[in-house]
Amino acid sequence: MEFELIATDAETGARAGLLHTDHGTIETPIFMPVGTVGSVKAVMQEQLKETVKGQIILGNTYHLYLRPGTEILEKAGGLHKFNGWDRPILTDSGGYQVFSLSGNRKLKEEGALFQSHIDGSRHLFTPESVMDIQRSIGADIVMAFDECTPYPCEYGYARKSMELTHRWLTRCVKRFGETEPKYGHNQSLFPIVQGSTYKDLRRESAEFISQIEADGNAIGGLSVGEPEQDMYEMCELVCGILPKQKPRYLMGVGTPWNILEGIGLGVDMFDCVMPTRNGRNGMLFTSEGVVNIKNKRWADDFSPIDAGLEDGPSTVYTKAYLRHLFAANEILGLQLASLQNLSFYLHLVKEARKHIIAGDFASWRRGMLETVKRRN
Repeated sequence: MEFELIATDAETGARAGLLHTDHGTIETPIFMPVGTVGSVKAVMQEQLKETVKGQIILGNTYHLYLRPGTEILEKAGGLHKFNGWDRPILTDSGGYQVFSLSGNRKLKEEGALFQSHIDGSRHLFTPESVMDIQRSIGADIVMAFDECTPYPCEYGYARKSMELTHRWLTRCVKRFGETEPKYGHNQSLFPIVQGSTYKDLRRESAEFISQIEADGNAIGGLSVGEPEQDMYEMCELVCGILPKQKPRYLMGVGTPWNILEGIGLGVDMFDCVMPTRNGRNGMLFTSEGVVNIKNKRWADDFSPIDAGLEDGPSTVYTKAYLRHLFAANEILGLQLASLQNLSFYLHLVKEARKHIIAGDFASWRRGMLETVKRRN
């Protein structure tokens, strides 16, 4: 994998780049739709390509390990062949899921012992096994196994957790180097910066991760309940330390305004379940701001769902029709809302890239921040 830096905004830390993988080149900054179990909810692969203009999707090691399991994935020839997505894929190592299963897991030096949320069966994730599972999944970009700390988090625990993550990373790097890709394409390992919201820990972690000289680096443990300003401060600090010539991935973030702020701080890659999850609940992110399509005010609004997009169903179907679908509990409503939100997110990062290259990103972002936060 190679990262090519194309342009940097003079006023902010925003960057435009090209991330070259064996399954295609990704234009950054980029948003990655989340396909946790190999499927972006309510959206077909063809729609991800043609309507959403998706370039890379995300899968999850924990969920794919539990089902369909590595045996099925290997028989299929990897996740790309299993789900029919022939573009790049990134897999989260499962560290966040281990975090979310805090009531059903036990952490120790060896790894994380947890109970399946499906049937209660017990499993052990180690840095070595997580690397092996991601080799079986076959993602282009794989994540190191880490512990994601909660918020708030006491300083002592945050340091202990960060140091454990670093020791696990050393083992991940070793195991990754001892094994080979299984499906004829290269894979890249990204370490994850941790340290909660403590500046000294984030600085120490970013410096440790930088020494690994990986193909790219991730920032984890944010968007877990901390104030947005704290998240931005941690991102700015970390992006000032991580290598400029490598892509930076802010995990699990976030709202359109979070993404705009993150791009301005020097982040290149984002993912979040929010576009599809909120869409299925009737919340739309649009070129006119945030829309609750369930509100009665849209019952006789026959304007397009989002006239600000270039094409796709959001320019064809009306707000009134989409509201009707939600009121009638029709599945098509969930699909159209998911397509709208994903399309807008990909449109947003595409526009950001265009303005970074043009040299007017900072002024464009100021206006867009007002727009995307507007409640309609």
